[in-house]
Amino acid sequence: MKGERNHMRAVRAAGLAAALALLLLVVLASLAVGVKAIPLGQVLDALLHGRGPDAGVILDLRLPRTLLGVAAGASLAAAGVLMQALTRNPLADPGILGVNAGAAFAVVVAIWIWRFADLTAYVWFAFLGAGIASVLVYLLGSRGRSGATPVRLALAGTAISAVLGALINLITLLDPKVFDGFRFWGVGSLAGVDRAVVWQVLPFLAAGAVLAVSLSGALNTLALGDETARALGNRVGRTRVLGAIAVTLLCGAATAAVGPIAFVGLTVPHIARAVTGPDHRWLMPYALVLGPVLVLGSDILGRLAARPAEIQAGIVTAFLGAPVFIALVRRRRVPEL
Repeated sequence: MKGERNHMRAVRAAGLAAALALLLLVVLASLAVGVKAIPLGQVLDALLHGRGPDAGVILDLRLPRTLLGVAAGASLAAAGVLMQALTRNPLADPGILGVNAGAAFAVVVAIWIWRFADLTAYVWFAFLGAGIASVLVYLLGSRGRSGATPVRLALAGTAISAVLGALINLITLLDPKVFDGFRFWGVGSLAGVDRAVVWQVLPFLAAGAVLAVSLSGALNTLALGDETARALGNRVGRTRVLGAIAVTLLCGAATAAVGPIAFVGLTVPHIARAVTGPDHRWLMPYALVLGPVLVLGSDILGRLAARPAEIQAGIVTAFLGAPVFIALVRRRRVPEL
């Protein structure tokens, strides 16, 4: 038994090392690929020495975009792990459960009414919108005899997202200035960011990530059921509150910075779980690494598919994540319906 545990630990450690190597390759590709392809040697020269004919493009345009992709991908993936564990719902995702839509709607309202243009001003509205949307989805999905089943929560989140999406469209149609600022951000995009945006959201994302990692052990006992978790010393109420705070921090800041990118929080935990199993002490680090791989990989595919234009990362992740969601629903045979 001990030998088997050591073998599993070695396999998980090797898998995490491979995931980190893959992330490094994707980061370098994100810095090299664009309207103009830049050789890898020039990329490394610009990063290490700040010199080269394209150093300005790499350091001022592509590096902030890449760093934000890493931060947003890690945040959305960690939020997905938390939501699936806290609700014991394999279909939980910040996009499917309406969290991203709530944050996006709050940001649009802040821009529309108060004309906020600075991220540090409307990021608080993103937090508020994410929290309110989460509560509404849970209340709506828990109505009826069967309570908050996975499919009911997914349907409630879809309904809330549809309503908020319609309201967002209404506001942007009424005010062309809001539409101009929202049209690229609304589908989820890493384009057009600068270093200031990265530094503005980094404290919130870092706080949410640290809180998520610190809850990994508690999530393992919570998966056994509330009564068993309490018997093992888990303060269930505290775990759920801290988890909700972490999800709000992660989703609110990421959505405020790059827009509502869907399916990252759904897809990545299931990919990681295939290697780690249900142990959240491994699942969370895997998600923090594989999330940026998915987001940056989608961003790179979007740049290559429509060069010299580009397809926003949120559109690519939707194409990649939607089949995973359909497969999960079909596998469950939706008995709750």
